[in-house]
Amino acid sequence: MNDAVRKLSQAGHDNTELHHREAPNNVEAEQALLGAILVNNDAYYRVSDFLKPIHFHEPLHRKIYELAGDTIRMGKIATTITLKTHLPTDGRVGDLTIPQYLARLAAEAVTIINAEDYGRAIYDLALRRSLINIGEDMVNIAYDAPLDMPPQTQIEDAERRLFELAETGRYDGGFQSFNDAVAQAIDMAGQAFERDGSLSGISTGIHSLDARMGGLQRSDLIVLAGRPGMGKTSLATNIAYNIAASYEPEVQADGSYKARNGGVVGFYSLEMSSEQLATRIISEQTEVSSSKIRRGDISEADFEKLVACSQMMQKVPLYIDQTGGISIAQLSARARRLKRQRGLDCLVVDYIQLMTGSGKSSDNRVQEITQITTGLKALGKELNVPIIALSQLSRQVESREDKRPQLSDLRESGSIEQDADVVLFVFREEYYVKNLEPRDEFDPKYEEWKMKFEAVKGTADVIIAKQRHGPTGTVKLAFQSEYTRFTDLADPSFTQYEH
Repeated sequence: MNDAVRKLSQAGHDNTELHHREAPNNVEAEQALLGAILVNNDAYYRVSDFLKPIHFHEPLHRKIYELAGDTIRMGKIATTITLKTHLPTDGRVGDLTIPQYLARLAAEAVTIINAEDYGRAIYDLALRRSLINIGEDMVNIAYDAPLDMPPQTQIEDAERRLFELAETGRYDGGFQSFNDAVAQAIDMAGQAFERDGSLSGISTGIHSLDARMGGLQRSDLIVLAGRPGMGKTSLATNIAYNIAASYEPEVQADGSYKARNGGVVGFYSLEMSSEQLATRIISEQTEVSSSKIRRGDISEADFEKLVACSQMMQKVPLYIDQTGGISIAQLSARARRLKRQRGLDCLVVDYIQLMTGSGKSSDNRVQEITQITTGLKALGKELNVPIIALSQLSRQVESREDKRPQLSDLRESGSIEQDADVVLFVFREEYYVKNLEPRDEFDPKYEEWKMKFEAVKGTADVIIAKQRHGPTGTVKLAFQSEYTRFTDLADPSFTQYEH
């Protein structure tokens, strides 16, 4: 212990003064910007879109900037004279009083041409201080190990704070010139022209659905809803696999990869295990019934098909998270991590009602669902990916003679309907007609029932009940229940419709 003290003492003598790390800041830049604003209030408008009082390191500078902003927004002129009455007169900055300090700032002001550069320098330093704070909090919490914050929760909290900082930590927001917007629109049209199927969005692999929707548009929240047994999960699984299987990466100028076709898919399976989901996909691809796969009732030829399919599927960028009862905060953190590590082009959540809000407890389920859908919509915009969120429908559908779902049938429909960019309903009339089968085949109504059943057998309707950028309507698809597969009716793989 004495040796350690002696070494520390010697180090102090050797360096004459121990080095103290100060938080990143540039007081001169803050002074130059404030001086420019006091001389010409137009300088404020050059930085006010991204620079806030909290970004200033010096507390007095924060107060001056805040007062100047309030004064200018009220239509008044912010000068040393108008501001000094709102600042403490007994305060001092070195040898200067506050009014004298304001006068010095204005007297030594530079031209407002450099105002934006000074603002960006101040802003970047504030971001660096925020990063330091997050790092210090991580270290301190890890040392203290509070009971209500296990390590996994701390990781998710740190990721959330970092991504919030990344999302807000830029000064390129605000209004965009119409020329830039037009250039982006033309660029999107060019990409659609080069992409398979000439779609502006990501192809679902189901052509008739793509024709109505133009593919899945980035940042959209697409709600896929239906009653149990309608095939919501089957359709979502089909779309997810189609996107992942058609993935074609394209190298960008900076060395990163971007999807030319298809994409990397993240699938949150809150209801089924990853094995069950994989079984469905294998059944769909090999045309071996999933029930036979589970029972092991397969031939040697079927088994060879399964092995060949599994080898092919190992290269497909489809990632499954089977955590049950996941919160919107956990889901968002894991989605961000997947995008950072593997890339991400589409996200599927099965399903909304099995998720929980970010709060520790919620007595109001409607508010919790609102928090979830709002969080999903915000996540889609943040990651710039379409999110397909499955949802249950209320039982009131069953009490109606016409079982076709409506927007009002969505559970807690207020928030789901409002936040969704697209609402799709899966409806299989075959399901309801089959339940009406007369017990006696000699019943006079049996033939009438049989004709009706044959007319709807193997078909499904995807009802586009809401679409912000396109028409509503109904798309009729083929559905092979034994393979849990949705396809276009004209698809030659659907054998029932081959003639």
